[in-house]
Amino acid sequence: MMREDPRIERSRQVILRAALAELGEVGYGAFTIESVAARAGVGKSTIYRHWREKIALIADAFQTFHEEELSDVSTGSPREKLERIVRHVAEIVSDSIFSKCIPALIDGAARAPEVHAFYHRFQAEARQPLIDVIAEGIALGDFRAGIDPALAGVAILGAIFYRRLMTNETFDPDRAAELIETVLGKP
Repeated sequence: MMREDPRIERSRQVILRAALAELGEVGYGAFTIESVAARAGVGKSTIYRHWREKIALIADAFQTFHEEELSDVSTGSPREKLERIVRHVAEIVSDSIFSKCIPALIDGAARAPEVHAFYHRFQAEARQPLIDVIAEGIALGDFRAGIDPALAGVAILGAIFYRRLMTNETFDPDRAAELIETVLGKP
């Protein structure tokens, strides 16, 4: 089995970071392969060799960095796992390259079907671990019976994203336990 040249992987990482930075700065409409290439210091042919269109590049960038940033939910009670997830999401949404891209993707999703499809698929996949932890907590009696895990997940995430997108304040990660208590209560 051949290993990939480390220079290719380094170049790929630089391009993916440049893509997110460009998206967050200029938005989806002004985002071009040429502008990402300039930001990354590579030729546009280098980008086209790996990604055929801008949504493929954006999707790969989001997926790659999302996987790098995942919260560890392998240990702890469901409430502890959920608190780690909520705290992590609040930190990412308040100040990260992803945070700067959210408005661009919302705008792009309203204008371009391919962005809409990607963004909604990505959000559903990213939300699933949170829903699974809530379902686990219900099954183990850590959260009230009868709660819809998907609806509870949307309520929790909705509070975080609402604060980021609709107010002058971001959600304080230190209030993760309080948010969980407000939405899920005690068993």
